[in-house]
Amino acid sequence: MTSTMAARSRTDGATASDENANVVRRGYHAFNTADIELLATLFDDNCSWHTPGRTSIGGVRKGRDAVFAHFGRYGGETAGSFKAELQYVVADDEGRVIGVHRNIAERNGKRLDVMCCIVFEVRNGRVVSGKEHFFDLYAWDEFWS
Repeated sequence: MTSTMAARSRTDGATASDENANVVRRGYHAFNTADIELLATLFDDNCSWHTPGRTSIGGVRKGRDAVFAHFGRYGGETAGSFKAELQYVVADDEGRVIGVHRNIAERNGKRLDVMCCIVFEVRNGRVVSGKEHFFDLYAWDEFWS
Protein backbone atom coordinates (compact mmCIF):
# COMPACT_ATOMS: atom_id res chain seq x y z
CA MET A 1 0.00 0.00 0.00
CA THR A 2 1.42 3.41 -0.93
CA SER A 3 1.51 6.23 1.57
CA THR A 4 -1.13 8.05 -0.48
CA MET A 5 -3.42 5.04 -0.26
CA ALA A 6 -2.68 4.72 3.43
CA ALA A 7 -3.52 8.37 3.93
CA ARG A 8 -6.87 7.93 2.20
CA SER A 9 -7.78 4.95 4.36
CA ARG A 10 -7.70 6.89 7.62
CA THR A 11 -11.01 6.87 9.42
CA ASP A 12 -10.88 10.47 10.67
CA GLY A 13 -10.77 11.93 7.15
CA ALA A 14 -7.42 13.64 7.70
CA THR A 15 -4.66 12.78 5.28
CA ALA A 16 -0.96 12.64 6.02
CA SER A 17 -0.55 15.83 4.01
CA ASP A 18 -3.21 17.57 6.14
CA GLU A 19 -1.47 16.51 9.35
CA ASN A 20 1.98 17.52 8.10
CA ALA A 21 0.69 20.90 6.91
CA ASN A 22 -0.81 21.45 10.36
CA VAL A 23 2.56 20.68 12.00
CA VAL A 24 4.13 23.40 9.86
CA ARG A 25 1.34 25.92 10.56
CA ARG A 26 1.72 25.31 14.29
CA GLY A 27 5.49 25.71 13.88
CA TYR A 28 5.13 29.14 12.29
CA HIS A 29 2.81 30.20 15.09
CA ALA A 30 5.22 28.93 17.75
CA PHE A 31 8.19 30.61 16.05
CA ASN A 32 6.43 33.99 15.78
CA THR A 33 5.26 33.88 19.41
CA ALA A 34 8.58 32.48 20.75
CA ASP A 35 6.75 29.43 22.13
CA ILE A 36 9.80 27.20 22.58
CA GLU A 37 7.81 24.51 24.40
CA LEU A 38 5.50 24.07 21.41
CA LEU A 39 8.42 24.19 18.96
CA ALA A 40 10.14 21.44 20.95
CA THR A 41 7.13 19.16 20.43
CA LEU A 42 7.16 19.84 16.69
CA PHE A 43 10.89 19.41 15.92
CA ASP A 44 12.76 16.12 16.05
CA ASP A 45 15.80 15.94 18.35
CA ASN A 46 18.02 15.22 15.33
CA CYS A 47 16.54 17.77 12.94
CA SER A 48 18.61 19.85 10.56
CA TRP A 49 18.19 23.35 9.15
CA HIS A 50 19.76 24.94 6.08
CA THR A 51 19.89 28.71 5.59
CA PRO A 52 21.61 30.00 2.44
CA GLY A 53 23.75 33.07 2.25
CA ARG A 54 27.25 34.43 2.69
CA THR A 55 26.86 35.94 6.16
CA SER A 56 27.22 34.23 9.51
CA ILE A 57 23.47 33.61 9.59
CA GLY A 58 23.87 31.19 6.65
CA GLY A 59 24.85 27.58 7.09
CA VAL A 60 23.62 24.16 8.14
CA ARG A 61 22.60 23.45 11.73
CA LYS A 62 22.24 19.91 13.00
CA GLY A 63 20.33 18.91 16.10
CA ARG A 64 17.38 20.67 17.72
CA ASP A 65 19.54 22.72 20.10
CA ALA A 66 21.61 24.12 17.21
CA VAL A 67 18.50 24.81 15.14
CA PHE A 68 16.78 26.60 18.03
CA ALA A 69 19.93 28.64 18.75
CA HIS A 70 19.84 29.68 15.10
CA PHE A 71 16.17 30.71 15.41
CA GLY A 72 17.14 32.65 18.54
CA ARG A 73 19.58 34.73 16.49
CA TYR A 74 16.74 35.89 14.25
CA GLY A 75 14.94 37.38 17.23
CA GLY A 76 17.99 38.35 19.25
CA GLU A 77 19.76 40.26 16.48
CA THR A 78 16.60 42.14 15.50
CA ALA A 79 15.46 43.17 18.99
CA GLY A 80 12.52 40.80 18.57
CA SER A 81 11.24 42.40 15.35
CA PHE A 82 11.83 39.34 13.12
CA LYS A 83 8.62 37.70 11.92
CA ALA A 84 7.80 35.06 9.34
CA GLU A 85 4.28 35.90 8.13
CA LEU A 86 2.87 32.69 6.69
CA GLN A 87 1.15 33.14 3.32
CA TYR A 88 0.30 29.54 2.44
CA VAL A 89 1.27 25.90 2.94
CA VAL A 90 1.25 22.99 0.51
CA ALA A 91 2.02 19.38 1.39
CA ASP A 92 2.16 15.93 -0.11
CA ASP A 93 1.61 12.53 1.46
CA GLU A 94 5.34 11.75 1.43
CA GLY A 95 6.26 14.16 4.24
CA ARG A 96 7.24 17.19 2.18
CA VAL A 97 5.67 20.50 3.15
CA ILE A 98 6.38 23.91 1.65
CA GLY A 99 5.63 27.02 3.65
CA VAL A 100 5.70 30.34 1.81
CA HIS A 101 6.09 33.37 4.00
CA ARG A 102 7.19 36.99 4.17
CA ASN A 103 10.13 37.80 6.46
CA ILE A 104 10.09 41.24 8.04
CA ALA A 105 12.52 42.69 10.57
CA GLU A 106 14.62 45.71 11.49
CA ARG A 107 18.30 45.65 12.42
CA ASN A 108 21.03 48.30 12.64
CA GLY A 109 18.96 50.81 10.68
CA LYS A 110 18.10 48.27 7.97
CA ARG A 111 14.67 46.92 7.13
CA LEU A 112 14.08 43.39 5.86
CA ASP A 113 11.05 42.60 3.73
CA VAL A 114 11.65 39.49 1.64
CA MET A 115 9.62 36.49 0.56
CA CYS A 116 10.86 33.02 1.43
CA CYS A 117 9.81 29.44 1.15
CA ILE A 118 10.92 26.63 3.38
CA VAL A 119 10.90 23.03 2.24
CA PHE A 120 10.17 20.99 5.34
CA GLU A 121 10.44 17.26 5.77
CA VAL A 122 8.01 15.93 8.37
CA ARG A 123 8.11 12.39 9.77
CA ASN A 124 5.90 10.99 12.50
CA GLY A 125 4.43 14.41 13.19
CA ARG A 126 7.80 16.15 13.66
CA VAL A 127 9.98 18.36 11.50
CA VAL A 128 13.20 16.53 10.62
CA SER A 129 14.60 19.12 8.22
CA GLY A 130 14.03 22.59 6.85
CA LYS A 131 15.67 24.28 3.88
CA GLU A 132 15.10 27.99 3.42
CA HIS A 133 14.94 29.49 -0.09
CA PHE A 134 14.79 33.28 -0.43
CA PHE A 135 13.19 35.04 -3.37
CA ASP A 136 15.84 37.79 -3.00
CA LEU A 137 18.94 36.26 -1.45
CA TYR A 138 20.89 39.48 -2.04
CA ALA A 139 18.45 41.43 0.16
CA TRP A 140 18.66 38.69 2.82
CA ASP A 141 22.47 38.81 2.83
CA GLU A 142 22.55 42.62 2.86
CA PHE A 143 20.26 42.71 5.87
CA TRP A 144 22.47 40.34 7.90
CA SER A 145 25.81 41.85 6.79
